[in-house]
Amino acid sequence: MVLPLVVGVDGSEPSLHAVDWAVDEAVRHGLPLRIVHASLWERYEDAALADTPGAVPDVVTEHDLAESVVARAAHRARQRAPALEISTGVVPEDPVSALLGEARLAGAVVTGVRGRGPIKELLLGSVSLSLAARAPCPVVVVRGRAENRQTANGRIVVGVGGATAPAAVRYAVQEGAVRGCEVEAVRAWRRPAHRPAPHPLLTGDAAHAEEAHALAVLGEALDGVAKECPGVIVHRAPVEGSARHALVARSSAADLLVIGAHRRRGHLGPQLGLVGHTVLHHSECPVAVVPQQE
Repeated sequence: MVLPLVVGVDGSEPSLHAVDWAVDEAVRHGLPLRIVHASLWERYEDAALADTPGAVPDVVTEHDLAESVVARAAHRARQRAPALEISTGVVPEDPVSALLGEARLAGAVVTGVRGRGPIKELLLGSVSLSLAARAPCPVVVVRGRAENRQTANGRIVVGVGGATAPAAVRYAVQEGAVRGCEVEAVRAWRRPAHRPAPHPLLTGDAAHAEEAHALAVLGEALDGVAKECPGVIVHRAPVEGSARHALVARSSAADLLVIGAHRRRGHLGPQLGLVGHTVLHHSECPVAVVPQQE
């Protein structure tokens, strides 16, 4: 069964950027695209459609508004990729519930970074955060400059963060294979203040030991996946300091930033952590949050 790539739309310009990104991604992977609008979005995003560039002026009901949103997004998608298989849906739920429902039968869910207007930017941001923390499939939040959204850099950055690393690394390397670009795997380490090297066979000071450990973690995470995609060039980057700062800094020269997230059974609350929140708010390129099941 081929699972579609799902993109959530609300009629805003950022959501149309998400449509563009999702179309290109669906074409790269040979996937169908499903465009979804939550018809109760206006409870969170109650601005008039007339405030949006290109809006249809004579919308008189919520149903008409919803249909016009998905129709405009579908038209944009078909113009970008005429041969792409596209379906649309209007779901009578709030955006988080609607897209989490779609995520159960999706290869990935794509959203924009914000909605219409300054207040709605915060609220739609909370939708993206909720999806990234709870969806059972990868969630891509399309943000950053046009060149970063359009694969102009030829580079994917992935954070290698321990228990969340396997799924995130596999996703990043497979994306690198499909796009024909390089992957940079980042593992942060910190210089210890007052403790010895963690292993007697490691020579040098404790800082060298921590860097060597970071390299070992990178090797363990990458070796198996690299064999699956031997044509992908993978750079191993042990970085001293904060993981979140290192990933955000590297996002400016990347087309995609990939991080992992825990999915613990029976746990419904946010599961992103500080790194996830930081990169989703500050990355200069699209961010893919890939779930690692417990």
